Amino acid sequence: MTDLPGILNWRRITDRITTSGQPTEEQLASIRRLGVSHIINLGPHHNKGALADEAGTVAALGMTYIYIPVEFDDPTEENFADFRRAVEKLADTTIHVHCIYNARVSAFFFRCALEGMVLTTAEAFANRETIWRPGDDWASLIRQPDARGEPNRYAGYEY
Repeated sequence: MTDLPGILNWRRITDRITTSGQPTEEQLASIRRLGVSHIINLGPHHNKGALADEAGTVAALGMTYIYIPVEFDDPTEENFADFRRAVEKLADTTIHVHCIYNARVSAFFFRCALEGMVLTTAEAFANRETIWRPGDDWASLIRQPDARGEPNRYAGYEY
């Protein structure tokens, strides 16, 4: 599988998992050509930049669409549990996981790493660090109490 660096915050997590910010319809077709069979979207459909009918586009491309909307300012344990179950269920499948910016996704994979899943903690931290440093809204969910009271910071902006 090759990479698609033209997609916002494109990352290869493993040989079967890629992540990014919101892909366009054309980019979803490119993702399909990589052999991806499942798309997991953590970005709510009401977010700026979300596609009008991503589920329809994904289905038309012959992929399965899994929608787990995570409100950015209120990520929940239930959101994470749904995500974890989906990733575990698709353990032998080629998947692409995205949200709007790859912030939610990188934070969830960091939490997975803390729980011994998918990546090492160091790999997941390094991946997330190239995208953002989560602040207060995410501190509890990703088990980083030092982020409590801090703002979200994005690579290239505030650090």
